[in-house]
Amino acid sequence: MELNIPEFEGPLAQRGIGVIAPFDLALERELWRWAPLEVSLHLARTPYEPVPVSRAMAELVSDRRHLMVATRDVLSVEPEVVAYLCTSGSFVNGVTYEKALCDAICEAGASCAVTTSGALLEALRKLDLTRISVITPYDRELTDLLRDFLDEAGTEVVRSSHLGLGGGIWKVNYRTIAEHIIGADTPDAQAIFVSCTNLPTYDLIAPLERELGKPVLTANQLTIWACLGRMKLPMTGPGKWLRGVF
Repeated sequence: MELNIPEFEGPLAQRGIGVIAPFDLALERELWRWAPLEVSLHLARTPYEPVPVSRAMAELVSDRRHLMVATRDVLSVEPEVVAYLCTSGSFVNGVTYEKALCDAICEAGASCAVTTSGALLEALRKLDLTRISVITPYDRELTDLLRDFLDEAGTEVVRSSHLGLGGGIWKVNYRTIAEHIIGADTPDAQAIFVSCTNLPTYDLIAPLERELGKPVLTANQLTIWACLGRMKLPMTGPGKWLRGVF
């Protein structure tokens, strides 16, 4: 029996991003929505810590030793860039420590490193944004530390809003998040940043950008955007102000 099987090239060459996530990340499905077809995400997690979302947790999950171990866990699949996917963990100790986290990832063997807060600063520079509003799911202390981080980097936070959650952040519904984003907006703010990679935002970005007429920048969006920029790949998904910017 002769089989008539067409010849195919492929599979499509895979290009990888290594992702180091806090132990409580529950939004892998949102990450994949940002990735183009040829990109695969390879996740490793930091060790479990029995503490609520807080300054203490942010410091625990950003221990450079944990990041180095997690980096080595994903290197066997040859990612082109390794991202530390955590906003609070990458801003909690300031701008210098954010850079130190990238250095730790590279020291562990990655050829290129990104953090969520570093990606935020990169986007603010490229979009020439110096005054923003922020919303977070955190308590006031951690939210104030985000303000301090941005102030250190030369960005003024003109208004902030926080949900005060100690856990279960991925369960917050879109209506609640949208109301806080709208409530955080002010004519002085050039953009709104929505912190935390565990806060769902994907489907809110486009309609709120149309409604508010300014960028709505979110943690997962910026992290994947920064990784894809280093890979010379276009970003998929919402975020019209970031398209073609890298």
